[in-house]
Amino acid sequence: MTYTQAGIAVDNQQVFGELKAAIDAVFAPQAVDKFLRSMEKSNLRIRDFAGVLQKGLLPQALAEQLFSSLGTADQAQLREHYLTKLEQVEPAIRSKFKKLYSYY
Repeated sequence: MTYTQAGIAVDNQQVFGELKAAIDAVFAPQAVDKFLRSMEKSNLRIRDFAGVLQKGLLPQALAEQLFSSLGTADQAQLREHYLTKLEQVEPAIRSKFKKLYSYY
């Protein structure tokens, strides 16, 4: 039996879609290196999604304000999407940014 995450309806499809697309864009193979380098320069840890929003590291203009306009369930789904994408980064790139991925 495989695990299947329960589907939760998204309240604000437009804003959710914009932010999800922005997350997908920074984790695209051609952009992930630049994104991780900007996280290093900002002294952020890889799992600090709030910091990513505060520092404006997503290509979506006003991402932090858009995120705060979402409901709690939508915010949680976006955080989960972000965490899923960062774990899917290729091992070679992850080892290049070992310090960023460390949990200390």
